[in-house]
Amino acid sequence: MKSKLYWLVLFVLLGSLLLSACGGAAATEVYVDPGAPAMFAAATEAPATEASAMDDPAAAVMAAAQEVVEDAQRQEANASDDLTAAFASNQMIIKNADLRLQVKDMDLAIDRTTQAIGDLGGYIVNSRVWYQDFYDGVETKKYKYAAVTIRIPVGQFERLLGRLRGLSVKVLDETATGEDVTNQYVDLQSQVTNLEATRDRIKSFLEDAKTVDEALRINQELSNVEAQIEALKGQLNYLQNRSSVSTVNVNFEPELPEVKPLPTPTPIAWNPGQTFGNATETLTSAYQGIADFLIWFFVAFLPTAGPPLLILWLIIKFARRKPKN
Repeated sequence: MKSKLYWLVLFVLLGSLLLSACGGAAATEVYVDPGAPAMFAAATEAPATEASAMDDPAAAVMAAAQEVVEDAQRQEANASDDLTAAFASNQMIIKNADLRLQVKDMDLAIDRTTQAIGDLGGYIVNSRVWYQDFYDGVETKKYKYAAVTIRIPVGQFERLLGRLRGLSVKVLDETATGEDVTNQYVDLQSQVTNLEATRDRIKSFLEDAKTVDEALRINQELSNVEAQIEALKGQLNYLQNRSSVSTVNVNFEPELPEVKPLPTPTPIAWNPGQTFGNATETLTSAYQGIADFLIWFFVAFLPTAGPPLLILWLIIKFARRKPKN
């Protein structure tokens, strides 16, 4: 593009020089090298006091040509910058993150998370709070847990992650993902454009339909194309919404105490002498129990219950005695 512009300027310069020579100006041989654009710079760098636009038309044309070249260079640079900016701004990246944070105060962490979401322009999709039992080796206590799903503008994604990390005592787990869907979005846009052009051609065919049957068939094809366009536009809207808003899943866990270890039982060594002593004591206690029972039976029970039992036995025997014939 630059070379063509230079050739155009050269032709304009030669024409102006010929016109000035024909008008009675002083004839001067000028050799122009097409491959040396520096001649234009040398001509424009000449002091303005040597010739003015009224006295030297060639110098004026050369100055104008240099301005055209500079404008073209500026426009090309601006177009390149605009293209780079447009490429950066049109990047569509779907960002997601999963965090598992350990916090000291669960209620305070939830309140500050809600405040951070409001400050950054996000919103809560869903949240859950529950309790779990924990046995520390001595007693069982209930501890509070929480889970929050957040939608945040993609520009505030990293700031939200930083504020969430600041709420935790320890980051137990963190996963962040990004999916570039720019090419997919551009492909869908191209398909929509092609289908819209097809739809317009079908509409023109519908206007030229001569029979009802032909009109119905064209209308059916038009309906199919419009359905495809709506489906593609739905995908475009989905990609645009997902890339403009990021999703962050946060799980809050309490700071649990250390589990106290259970005491280890001490093994007892085998001692035959002690076992023999224990067996002797058991045998002695058994014989002592038997002797005590006999003493109680003959000294206390038998004298007390013996006479009544004997009288009862005699009465029963006398009653059962048969009379003699």
